[in-house]
Amino acid sequence: MEALRQRLQWAIEVEHGTIPPYLCALYSIKEGSNREAREVIQSVFVEEMLHLTLVANLLNAIGGAPLIDSPDLLPGYPSPLPHSGGAFELSLQKFSPQAVELFMKIEMPAEHGGSSQGDAFATIGQFYEAIGEAFERLSERLGERALFSGDPARQIDDTLYYGGSGRIIPVVDLASARAALAEIVEQGEGLQHQAIWDGDRDMFHPRRDEVAHYFRFSEIMQARRFRRGDTPRLKPTGRRFAVDWDAVHNVRPNSRSADYPLGSETRAAVDEFNRLYCGVLHLLHECFNGSPTLLPVATGAMYALKQQAIELTRRPSGDGVTTVGLSFEYVPPEQRLHASPGRIIVLRDGPYLVSGDVVLVRKRKLVSETVDALAWRKTAVLETEETYALCRCGQSKSKPFCDGTHARIGFDGGETADPRDTAERQAVHAGEEIVVRRDLSLCIHAAFCVGHTRSIPAMMADTGDSDMRAHVMALIDRCPSGSYTYSLDEHGEDIEPDLPVAIAVTTEEDELAGALWVTGGIPVVRSDGTLMQTRNRVTLCRCGHSRNKPLCDGTHRLIAFREP
Repeated sequence: MEALRQRLQWAIEVEHGTIPPYLCALYSIKEGSNREAREVIQSVFVEEMLHLTLVANLLNAIGGAPLIDSPDLLPGYPSPLPHSGGAFELSLQKFSPQAVELFMKIEMPAEHGGSSQGDAFATIGQFYEAIGEAFERLSERLGERALFSGDPARQIDDTLYYGGSGRIIPVVDLASARAALAEIVEQGEGLQHQAIWDGDRDMFHPRRDEVAHYFRFSEIMQARRFRRGDTPRLKPTGRRFAVDWDAVHNVRPNSRSADYPLGSETRAAVDEFNRLYCGVLHLLHECFNGSPTLLPVATGAMYALKQQAIELTRRPSGDGVTTVGLSFEYVPPEQRLHASPGRIIVLRDGPYLVSGDVVLVRKRKLVSETVDALAWRKTAVLETEETYALCRCGQSKSKPFCDGTHARIGFDGGETADPRDTAERQAVHAGEEIVVRRDLSLCIHAAFCVGHTRSIPAMMADTGDSDMRAHVMALIDRCPSGSYTYSLDEHGEDIEPDLPVAIAVTTEEDELAGALWVTGGIPVVRSDGTLMQTRNRVTLCRCGHSRNKPLCDGTHRLIAFREP
């Protein structure tokens, strides 16, 4: 059992080890060129993510714990394919015949009827054959119930967004373990090791049958598609397509962050990419270790890295010949904000990632018969995991949670909120024994600061009356965004309401879906890693249309945003 768990962890390292080389080649291709080749590499990359998920399901099924956020997954390049016989090295290089030849070595089918190898394997297929034999043997020796003793709640299934060909198979018994292993091997090698097809449909062209990874790369080398009737022993005979080996950015091969001066913009950009990539590994680790709903978040975050990767591979490296390469170096958790507890991370063009077991509730706005804002009422406490993701694009079908829609629709989550502290923007309104400050840029127009006939600034002249002063304080305490604050004198600290450490999903009058109301001083980190001013009250956009992202500006009312 322990040896099988170890081999499945090795399989995770094998599957992940292929992803950086594929991404490096993919993002080196110049825009508007090599469409077919780009689709091939992207489809294989997406399916490697599926294989990673299936191996995690297999490991969880037998009581293991997938280790994803680990330096073992990013050992540095060039390096041998993990745990193989070292017949060839993985390297990070631009799209080229040499790169595609490497990819064909990675996906090389095992000889039909060849021997299985549990380590020092020559092909990945031999490795999975040994794993399959171990499942069969242990199931017979121990019984299925004893072998498949893992927590079923950790299994990832097809209800979660994946986005590629093939399917996510929850593993609960020997039959489902066989199916998961077959999905992995057949996508890489072809059906039963003997056919070029993998049994799926092309993710970019659903009417087209899909060939296995090895044969997809063969299509690029031959600049020609396979068609029905072709066999593994023959070259493809289908439609020709263009492959332009020169329409590629000359990225530095096997780049390292140390190649660029410490303190330079290039070094900072390389380090930022590595930090965010390791953040994706952290998301996958959480996903496979008890928070399965984070899969679409991790997938979306991986897609969100595309723009940064493209920007890096277009940046001159400084040697006058190459552009900057992707280095895929491990960044320890203590150097990343993604792994910090009790925070909200704004993922680039993606959701809000909440970590630290932050309570999530629903609150409804109470209004009078004349639609004056009165108070907030808590209506529900939502079940969450220790880490969860909240929709920011406004189009998730699992609101308030993210379901990966942002990646499918190309959500632009560009953050335009003023990064300065609120004190630099506040207008001051002095009254009797009270000083009110207002930061208009934080206002979401929730209307709690407006009395029946007058606004707060108009009331300040009457604050010599303690009842009026108390009324102003009460109005400000109910303001969800903290646009208004007050103190008792000009130099005094703001007096804030005692609010819980929580996030409230708000609903306003006429069933409008309002902002995410963050209370209790939870830190919010922008997608570039900078910490926003930590405040007792923050309102975050969740309709996707605020002009003050990530903050809410009340646009949800203008577009009549609702949460079915």
